[in-house]
Amino acid sequence: MANADPMHTATTGPLDGVRIVELGIWVAAPAAAGICADWGADVIKVEAPGGDPQRSIFGAIGVRDQVGVPPFEVDNRGKRSVVLDLHSDDGTAAMERLLGEADVFVTNLRTAALRRLGLDHDAVLARLPALVYASITGYGLEGPDADRPGYDVGAFYARSGVADTIVPDGEYPPILRSGFGDHVTGLSLVAGITAKLFERTSTGKGGLVTTSLLRNGAYALAWDIGIQLRFGRREETRDRHHSGAPLVNCYRSADGRGFWLLCVEADRHWPKLLAAIGRAELADDERFNSAHTRRRNSAALIEVLDAEFGRAPFDELTARFDEADVWWAPINSIPDVIADPQARAAGVFVDMVPGADGEPYEAVNSPVDFGGYEFTPGAVPVLGADEPRFRAPGAPGAPGSAG
Repeated sequence: MANADPMHTATTGPLDGVRIVELGIWVAAPAAAGICADWGADVIKVEAPGGDPQRSIFGAIGVRDQVGVPPFEVDNRGKRSVVLDLHSDDGTAAMERLLGEADVFVTNLRTAALRRLGLDHDAVLARLPALVYASITGYGLEGPDADRPGYDVGAFYARSGVADTIVPDGEYPPILRSGFGDHVTGLSLVAGITAKLFERTSTGKGGLVTTSLLRNGAYALAWDIGIQLRFGRREETRDRHHSGAPLVNCYRSADGRGFWLLCVEADRHWPKLLAAIGRAELADDERFNSAHTRRRNSAALIEVLDAEFGRAPFDELTARFDEADVWWAPINSIPDVIADPQARAAGVFVDMVPGADGEPYEAVNSPVDFGGYEFTPGAVPVLGADEPRFRAPGAPGAPGSAG
């Protein structure tokens, strides 16, 4: 592993001592490197003179005068920022020095752009065979659309089949929430990075680790795609009123709170649900007396359950569920998640250092804990703030230079 920098004060964790150079913009690669920073890696974020465009995402969508940029902060905390013009000789030389001292290079620039910079994986690994080269693309490294712009809404959501599959036939899918597919794909790359680092401990060799938004979208949809591949068909997506699984469906209580029934083992859970709503006689109804008949008559059963659930407020209804051992989950809004005591107990949130307004604030935690470590997130890097310590000796602004 690379030597730890004594000036680096980010959190300790299982990746302490690993140095990562990130050449990434927007979300997917910064998210992967950001998780590594949360886990203790020393991450040097290389940015163009204008900075990662994600720093200015609010302005790009027309929101002005916003203090703090949470979409940038969550994926870039704990890193150090170096500004390099990679189209200049000085910038190219500085990048080569950084890579020469790194364990991992993380990027999501398109292959053609990397090739023009001399930073494609073939070129870099020929020079630095011990480096782990970690690449995220939209559509993969080969094929007719390998260099097509993707973003997660295009490659992860639309082209993988996810968007079409989540809505009934003929309906337009809703927009994917920002960063959703990028974060899933970032996690995949982190898994690949750690596997490759482990392999390097025995071989001494690095190499290419790559994933794509398209591959991750397809993997997330693997059950449906697998059934189509094997049997030439899949279960159609239906609206909630006609779901084929009425006991694994969403409903509302009398006061408008949404919840999801989780009665996956239908015959086992059916008597408990009837006990909770006081409708034991439905067990003898020929429309509902088995999982098969409930599926065939799902619309009628959903109508019955809508009426029953609509008679009681959420707290009363869910208390009855718990008493009868009926499995369920609340359909939380984002404010509900923030207030949810279980989300807090599970470590979903983390306290950040003071922001641009001088006040501490909460953010979303990364999704994995390690025994023996207490995570403290590092500060969000100021653009170019760490550049002087990575300049070549004697260069203007370098430590010990006259500049």
